[in-house]
Amino acid sequence: SMSNAETLARQTAQETHLTPSQTANLVASYRLENSYAGRLGKFIEPTIKPLGYDWKIGIALLTSFAAREVFVGTMSTIYSLGEDADQQSLRQKISNYRNQDGQLVFTTATSFSLLIFYVFAMQCMSTLAVVKRETNSWKWPALQFFFMTGFAYLAALLVYQLMK
Repeated sequence: SMSNAETLARQTAQETHLTPSQTANLVASYRLENSYAGRLGKFIEPTIKPLGYDWKIGIALLTSFAAREVFVGTMSTIYSLGEDADQQSLRQKISNYRNQDGQLVFTTATSFSLLIFYVFAMQCMSTLAVVKRETNSWKWPALQFFFMTGFAYLAALLVYQLMK
């Protein structure tokens, strides 16, 4: 829960002697990880890891199924959490972000993988709704969604694996 996340973050901050600013950032990070979106991102992470994505990118991918442009807003929100939100630009934060292993998350391979995913993925629910209305069936929108998403996944996987 959120209160447990905050308590754990504050204990960790005390044990590692973090500054108040670093503590605020750690609390925000723990809260995000323990939110519903964070849990969902962690749940799908094993599926998207081969594409070079972490759970934070996974959250943005899921929200962007409403519309592609939502990805940018979600990433902006995720990386603007904490006390130093204004001190460091979003671009700097994303380009310097490292996973738990200390590896950069946003590499050239990850970036191209994301681009390729978005080239092929069906990520516009209103388009699916129009296809459903025009065909009077869920068959075509479902086929369109699953085929395009599957193809996008495979194409992004291929690009990432070849470039990493």
